[in-house]
Amino acid sequence: MSQGACENQLLSKLALSDKHGEASPYFHGWKAYDNNPFHPTHNPQGVIQMGLAENQLCSDLIKEWIKENPHASICTAEGIDSFSDIAVFQDYHGLKQFRQAIATFMERARGGRVRFEAERVVMSGGATGANETIMFCLADPGDAFLVPTPYYAAFDRDLRWRTGVRIIPVECSSSNNFQVTKQALESAYLKAQETGIKIKGLIISNPSNPLGTSLDRETLESLVSFINDKQIHLVCDEIYAATVFAEPGFISVAEIIQEMYYVNRDLIHIVYSLSKDMGLPGFRVGVVYSYNDVVVSCARRMSSFGLVSSQTQSFLAAMLSDQSFVDNFLVEVSKRVAKRHHMFTEGLEEMGISCLRSNAGLFVLMDLRHMLKDQTFDSEMALWRVIINKVKINVSPGSSFHCSEPGWFRVCFANMDEDTLQIALERIKDFVVGDRANKNKNCNCICNNKRENKKRKSFQKNLKLSLSSMRYEEHVRSPKLMSPHSPLLRA
Repeated sequence: MSQGACENQLLSKLALSDKHGEASPYFHGWKAYDNNPFHPTHNPQGVIQMGLAENQLCSDLIKEWIKENPHASICTAEGIDSFSDIAVFQDYHGLKQFRQAIATFMERARGGRVRFEAERVVMSGGATGANETIMFCLADPGDAFLVPTPYYAAFDRDLRWRTGVRIIPVECSSSNNFQVTKQALESAYLKAQETGIKIKGLIISNPSNPLGTSLDRETLESLVSFINDKQIHLVCDEIYAATVFAEPGFISVAEIIQEMYYVNRDLIHIVYSLSKDMGLPGFRVGVVYSYNDVVVSCARRMSSFGLVSSQTQSFLAAMLSDQSFVDNFLVEVSKRVAKRHHMFTEGLEEMGISCLRSNAGLFVLMDLRHMLKDQTFDSEMALWRVIINKVKINVSPGSSFHCSEPGWFRVCFANMDEDTLQIALERIKDFVVGDRANKNKNCNCICNNKRENKKRKSFQKNLKLSLSSMRYEEHVRSPKLMSPHSPLLRA
């Protein structure tokens, strides 16, 4: 036995498995950027990162608040007096003022139409940790969750890798804007049951990543009715709640169950985070909010493995408790996302590229089906490699989100400044124009070949007619058989 094989025997199945999902082009694109990152002066020919859904549009508002409120940090002269209280051990419940501030922020991000209890707020290390925690609470290895496609590429890692939970895709199509239907859910549910798979719940992203669309009231009511009828769980990932910038506005599942009195609330769970709405992914603030008391208790104990630092909790509690700041921030984030979305999609439209109609999120789903060699996922991957390696832009192919149709690409627009966005648009334009020129050139070649073939066939036809006429005239002039040496026979 080789040394490598012996060493592998000492490792766990988890360590040796390939279920992390890192082999996805979603992550390969990030690596391409990391190996050759764009910089306007130091590396202007580098790869532009448009595969990262990050909100950098409102960081100036947070910086300004920090300058005006130095006492909020224990690492300043104004806040140093609180250092000892914050730096000591904190249990997994988290700071009370932090949980209350999060609950209030969630309310305001949902238009104040719902109320959230601070005692149900459970901390986690970002939405990644929150999603995994809720899986550990709701399912055993081998159990499955229904997930409408296309869905967030890293769900394969977050939901499955360490938990052993399975994902059953619910196929959706562009014919209705990729909206999930009750019929599609019923079909996926029945197929899973027929194969002996135990369905424990349904997971949705609202607003959707990668679609950039929010669910309307009727669809949400249909989903809640579905899980209530089946008595399975509903997990709603609402981390893009505050990025909605157009109708239909954002409607939380919390609002829906307030109006549906026959719902078993023990089946409803929300995942939230400050990564997207506030642009603070580095703070690793994730939240599990469940209406199930047992899940809250279990998730809180599990949060010991992914706590938010007390320093971060203290700082955010102060900032999120400033209601004037929060209200202004929520207005601005929606306004700025709308402006950036319009800027990018308008630029694409000018070069003949359309996107799925969207009203939320930090990205668009770009339609490049017309640029595929043929309508296959192999062609999609070939086009993606050209975009990464030649155009030098990292976008994410639809197949990495389990999209049912080839040719869709998620493109993020909020993680860069406007100058970089314009450079990205210029690169896309150059590529599209070049592609059309090549297609026109090929088309002209084909047309020229067809014309030449047509001329050749016409000439051959005329030649045959001419020869036939000559033979007829010769026959008329001489009723005798032609000599074997006649030039007409040789012709």
